[in-house]
Amino acid sequence: MKIINIAIALIIAFTTNVKAQTGENAITGKWESDKKDVRLEFFKSGNEYQARLLWGNQIVESDGKTSKKDTKNPDKNLRSRDIIGIISVTGLRWDDTEYTGGKIYNPPSGDTYKCKVWIKDGKLNLRGYLGFSLFGQTATFHPYKE
Repeated sequence: MKIINIAIALIIAFTTNVKAQTGENAITGKWESDKKDVRLEFFKSGNEYQARLLWGNQIVESDGKTSKKDTKNPDKNLRSRDIIGIISVTGLRWDDTEYTGGKIYNPPSGDTYKCKVWIKDGKLNLRGYLGFSLFGQTATFHPYKE
């Protein structure tokens, strides 16, 4: 059954006509993780790209709408702020092939990681890591339309 689901997903992916964005500004816009558990909005700010948290299943209360507070933030002065709307990705710079040099803040844990982003086949791939990119985790996102 799992193989059939994968085959169907691949057929849909290859037969759907999706206009892929390319170039430096391809990252801008709203993106939803393929797991549908988080939504981000990437935008350019000065010479770098950032992302704002729009929604996430771990950052909202049980009603699915009300933002949780940033209680695990290392900065005690920020612990009372709503998580929805915070800038969680900062410092990304375009290097002609991908966006590098960024940091991503994970509100549920209060941890900050290095990150990089690249676009491939119309999907945004965000890799968070400690130290070297080899030791990290990648989340894949698709364009989000409300």
